[in-house]
Amino acid sequence: MNSGRRLPIGAEVTDAGVHFRLWAPRHRRARVVVETGRATGEHPLEPEPNGYFSGRVAGVVAGDLYRFRLDEKDLLLDPASRFQPDGPRGPSQVVDPKAFAWTDTKWAGAGLRGQVLYELHVGTFTREGTWAAAERQLEVLADLGVTVIELIPVADFPGRFGWGYDGVCLFAPYRGYGTPDDMRRFVNRAHGLGLGVILDVVYNHLGPRGNVLAQYTPAYFTDRHTTDWGQAINFDGPESGPVREFYLANAGYWIDEFHLDGLRLDATQSIFDDSSDHILARIGQRVRQAARGRATLIINENEPQLAKIVRPVERGGYGLDGIWNDDFHHSAMVALTGRAEAYYSDHSGAPQEFISAAKYGYLLQGQRYAWQDQRRGTPALDLEPWQFVNFIQNHDQVANSGSGRRCHALSSPGRLRAVTALTLLCPGTPMLFQGQEFAASAPFFYFADHEPSTAAEVKQGRAEFLTQFRRLDHPGLADEIPDPADLTTFEDSKLDHSERDRGAHAAAFRLHKDLLALRRTDPAFSRQERRGVDGAVLGPNAFMLRFFAGDRADRLLLVNFGPDLYLDRAPEPLLAPPEGCRWKTLWSSEDRRYGGEGTPPAETLDGWHIMGEAAQVLAPELQPPHDEKATARATAQMKLRKHRERTRLTE
Repeated sequence: MNSGRRLPIGAEVTDAGVHFRLWAPRHRRARVVVETGRATGEHPLEPEPNGYFSGRVAGVVAGDLYRFRLDEKDLLLDPASRFQPDGPRGPSQVVDPKAFAWTDTKWAGAGLRGQVLYELHVGTFTREGTWAAAERQLEVLADLGVTVIELIPVADFPGRFGWGYDGVCLFAPYRGYGTPDDMRRFVNRAHGLGLGVILDVVYNHLGPRGNVLAQYTPAYFTDRHTTDWGQAINFDGPESGPVREFYLANAGYWIDEFHLDGLRLDATQSIFDDSSDHILARIGQRVRQAARGRATLIINENEPQLAKIVRPVERGGYGLDGIWNDDFHHSAMVALTGRAEAYYSDHSGAPQEFISAAKYGYLLQGQRYAWQDQRRGTPALDLEPWQFVNFIQNHDQVANSGSGRRCHALSSPGRLRAVTALTLLCPGTPMLFQGQEFAASAPFFYFADHEPSTAAEVKQGRAEFLTQFRRLDHPGLADEIPDPADLTTFEDSKLDHSERDRGAHAAAFRLHKDLLALRRTDPAFSRQERRGVDGAVLGPNAFMLRFFAGDRADRLLLVNFGPDLYLDRAPEPLLAPPEGCRWKTLWSSEDRRYGGEGTPPAETLDGWHIMGEAAQVLAPELQPPHDEKATARATAQMKLRKHRERTRLTE
């Protein structure tokens, strides 16, 4: 490969024109067909060893359109195209990544510890669905307390709308959101506001339409492995070297040319590599290399919950940073809705599950998972709390409910506020899904603008997937759920940001903002240290977590998903305040500013009163010198109150 190139294949702007390179080992000849500009016409590329072709064409400049022709066959887009102005069916465009004027030279990057993530789909985050419109909302997110934006995939795909997980042009930002420089402008502005940006990438399959890689060579794919969505990528078979380099180049490309702070890797259980040098470990290395000293973070989704992925390389792992914690989500959803169907069926939403999740991350670390009738997970007790990404909403889980409704529409307000407090204060890394912070009224559906034959298959497949939920398992479901190919399904999923200033939406926004401020400023919640929290079950639906920060800096988080709970005795050492102190309320989900009903004291002389469907943060305060007369008066008042209560109950 020419050492002056940034990518192993594709179009590179140089001082003497544009250098083109491609990999097509099954073909004898290759030409670049320039379709616009001063160098319009077909230009031969010279063969190189190992199936590559390359050549420099004078007169081609940024903005010119081109395609490749292999032998005498049809024109093909560039697999490493940096932009497809007319989509995957059109020509590729030459892009000069050095032309953008960055102003983030002082940005140091972002590691995972201490972050608050925000999952964002550019097409539905605003009514306009563009980078420019999303950029205008960044200041609000920064003020809210978000620190890192996680972009849902932007690799170009056919059609007018989609989630992005069926991308086929892995280097080309989706044309419907704007130009590559619009994306750079978004990232540049985010960094100026102190926000990191990472990108969700799909390295386990490509979309069903518009993928041209196999026309260059079938070696991009393998039959040795299978995925749920299409052909598996060839990371470990014959001729896998250039394939690995293609994907590694893509991982580094987003960090280098777009100044992104890391990646989120989709469904890593379907990234297969039986070689001794696993591609996931190599992706981590390439990302950090491309960052040139800036801090980075790499999060992955892994359904079987393999801890090895985020364990350090020197301890036999792949060295990635974080992993989505589905166990936390499943327990939270059962607690919120009372429904334990399908893949929620191994979770009860019981207090002990949340205590264990706060302390150890995954709940399933090798035990039997009844839903799959097999063991799930591997031991993860050595991982750090911040390596687990906790959430109660994300793009998959909201849409997978069938109705697309968000948590606030599926649970009581008090219970949702309590679960929100737990999510945002726990030692794990919290993640919000766009609109969650103001209880957005817009649902979030699955949408994909496929051509008719594929659209019909997708709609039926979606309905079949949802039948795992008993309440949705009936013959007419396919006609009841929103049609993924209908433009209305996409439009209905768009947020209305003006809501956050009105009524219950404003109260939800205040709740999230205050909790994130508490997490950021209170050392007990910002530490995220292993074994830094312990907990105890207080009742059938109630529990407490104690965050250890040293002497009078400890905090209690009381959570109750059920009715009011009264404890006239509390033989639990974690409830004991530091010496010379007593507990006072620092924060409550029942604050009237959040739509609550007010907060009585949690601990009184006659016991503990744990509010129903609420969460409460307690902090120690110095106890005044002992006053025997005041104590006697309080005791007498307590006895009188109890007598009156007993009298009322017997009348």
